[in-house]
Amino acid sequence: MLQPYYKEMVLECGTDEAGRGCLAGPVVAAAVILPQGFTHPLLNDSKQLSLNKRLALKKVIEQNAVAYAVSYISPEKIDEINILQASILAMHQAISQLKKAPKFIIVDGNKFKSYQDIPHQTIVKGDAKFMSIAAASILAKTYRDAYMEQLHKDFPAYCWHQNRGYPTVTHRNAIRKYGITPHHRMSFKLLPEQLSFEF
Repeated sequence: MLQPYYKEMVLECGTDEAGRGCLAGPVVAAAVILPQGFTHPLLNDSKQLSLNKRLALKKVIEQNAVAYAVSYISPEKIDEINILQASILAMHQAISQLKKAPKFIIVDGNKFKSYQDIPHQTIVKGDAKFMSIAAASILAKTYRDAYMEQLHKDFPAYCWHQNRGYPTVTHRNAIRKYGITPHHRMSFKLLPEQLSFEF
């Protein structure tokens, strides 16, 4: 059973990201402030939900949230600052885009940097514990999936509409056969046998 909030009677936002382990595409974060008393029987960690349930919940969240925002960090920026820092930057950017400034931030995971001196709490597996983080996980996942489906149209050989940029056998075989694209993360180990890429 998901908890409605970490701190009662405070404007609290949950934040989460999607795509940290991918070989290609951006890392995407969302921030969500849910109204007091919000509940939905299907709301859960996005990884536990089917595609149809995620898409249905995306609409519910967007229609009911006090505020929500989504942010994308490019593969180039990921390569420049590393994936952990890029994930935190994505969450900061999403929070900064909220139409209402939260008074408290709850974060999925155990790594975060303070944002504008707003108090925060990191929560391991927070997307399976708190509604606003679960909502953020759903938005991050659905927005990123849609982005990768668009990229797939230009690079169909990599099957990003199915693997979303994750290191599947199909994806890695396509890298072997066709090489890398501008959307691949050069700082990641794209192939198991890879020692280093020529830059």
